[in-house]
Amino acid sequence: MNVVATTGDKGEDDRPVLSIVAPCYNEEAVLPETARRLIGVLEGLVGNRLISPQSMVLFVDDGSSDRTWELIENLHATEPSVKGLKLARNVGHQYALLAGLHRAGCCSDCVVSIDADLQDDVSAIEAFVKKYHEGYDVVYGVRRKREKDSFFKRQSAQGFYRLMRRMGVDIVYDHADYRLLSRRVLKHLEDFREANLFLRGIIPLIGFPSTCVYYDRMERFAGTSKYPLKKMLAFAFDGITSFSVKPIRVVTFLGMMMLVVSLSAGLYLAAQGLIGQPVPDGSFLMFSIWFVGGVNLLGIGLNGEYMGRIYREVKDRPKYIVERDLLASEPAGGRSLPGLPGSSGKGAALPESGGATVPGQVIWESPEVTL
Repeated sequence: MNVVATTGDKGEDDRPVLSIVAPCYNEEAVLPETARRLIGVLEGLVGNRLISPQSMVLFVDDGSSDRTWELIENLHATEPSVKGLKLARNVGHQYALLAGLHRAGCCSDCVVSIDADLQDDVSAIEAFVKKYHEGYDVVYGVRRKREKDSFFKRQSAQGFYRLMRRMGVDIVYDHADYRLLSRRVLKHLEDFREANLFLRGIIPLIGFPSTCVYYDRMERFAGTSKYPLKKMLAFAFDGITSFSVKPIRVVTFLGMMMLVVSLSAGLYLAAQGLIGQPVPDGSFLMFSIWFVGGVNLLGIGLNGEYMGRIYREVKDRPKYIVERDLLASEPAGGRSLPGLPGSSGKGAALPESGGATVPGQVIWESPEVTL
């Protein structure tokens, strides 16, 4: 199978250019199969005249330590519809995804983001594109059920979504990062530059017409999960503290309640002493120290978290640094996906030195690339 494509606009063809962005971190075990399936999806969509033959798959290597980037380069050499973006170091899933969205947004009408582990059903992409043709700018991929998850993961996920909703965060239940975004959504996404990135909360803030496509999540095809419990907890904490100040308000309320309880306990013990009832030695002191001290420490910790986040925002460091960009190494125009006779294959000219620099991006090209 020899599937090829190039970046660019739609030219004489009014069908949208679709990019499928897949962040990768040490995914050499699953990457060839992921590429095969995603290329098959593109071929089917082109054959059904739903997307332009200039559509592509963009793999983002998030500083992998295995052969992930080597495989991406090999896939690109044999299947030019496969593109690659190599980050200079591991920056985490959310920033790697953001890098891919920024890069693909420069040369696409719509972008689908998907994890490389093949747990998300790739056949749902066709439904995403059809919803895009109906006029939706955001299409969320939502899991129908979580029966394959462990009891702990299922309950903790439901608790997380409920907590986020109660804190006023507009978040889609059972939606991860499997979604379609239109070009104008991607354009406005560039305006969100916070250091603690939580795309599941940011995308609903942008607005525009949105809908959901439901699918069944599958088992991982190969390799191991890159999201252990520690990372999931950190991700949840980022989501809560990045979109709500209610934790601070809860601590304030808790402090007030402890003050009321402490005063009530003091009055009760004083009354017991006045009527001649024995009062345990040090009971009031112990009660006050444990509860009020605990509330103070919790409040100090939360305030420190928010201050730390403000500190990171003020520094405004780059969110990611691009080391290699396989999109930048090709001329405008070129070969297209098969399936459409007479396709012009025209492409939009790409800027020099790796394409347009977008917010949060710093381009550094390796010695193999002409500066």
